[in-house]
Amino acid sequence: MKSLCVYCSSSDRLDPKYYATATQVGEEMARRQWTLVYGGGKTGMMGAVARGVKAGGGRVVGVIPEFMKERELEFTEADELISVLTMRERKMLMETRANAFLALPGGWGTLEELMEILTLAHLEVLRKPVVLLNQDGFYDDLLRFNEKIVAEKFMHATIHGKFAVARTVAEIFPLLENWSHQPGDAKWFQTK
Repeated sequence: MKSLCVYCSSSDRLDPKYYATATQVGEEMARRQWTLVYGGGKTGMMGAVARGVKAGGGRVVGVIPEFMKERELEFTEADELISVLTMRERKMLMETRANAFLALPGGWGTLEELMEILTLAHLEVLRKPVVLLNQDGFYDDLLRFNEKIVAEKFMHATIHGKFAVARTVAEIFPLLENWSHQPGDAKWFQTK
């Protein structure tokens, strides 16, 4: 079974276009038989992805810290809802349960999770595909920052091979499904 860890916003104050895209991602995951592994929340884009997966008949695995359950933020319709004590436990369990990673737009939490996964990929500890959905240019500044990191020699240009960028939902799954890993570098094969 293929499982995709999705990082994204839990905010309920976003432009509706973000929820619509998150729902579309969830529906496409179900259609392609990818299990969702995510933070277990019912709000924001997190909830939209989970509801999209469930609406398409897919499987949802949520990993949620107890303090969030106490605030009644969990997605109770999840097929499997795993309670943990800390955010670190949550991230580790999500990482081990997933075959691939997708970052949708989000705030500090999303960026922190994404940066940890990219660091593990850079160190060759993680050998799984990572895709950013750059919806309407949301991650343009982060991509420019990556260029600056390379230009100023903080990291080698091989970091560009550690993740792929999709502009639309339609571009995400070919990137995930056509990824292969070679020691020392990740290889991406995009379908035309």
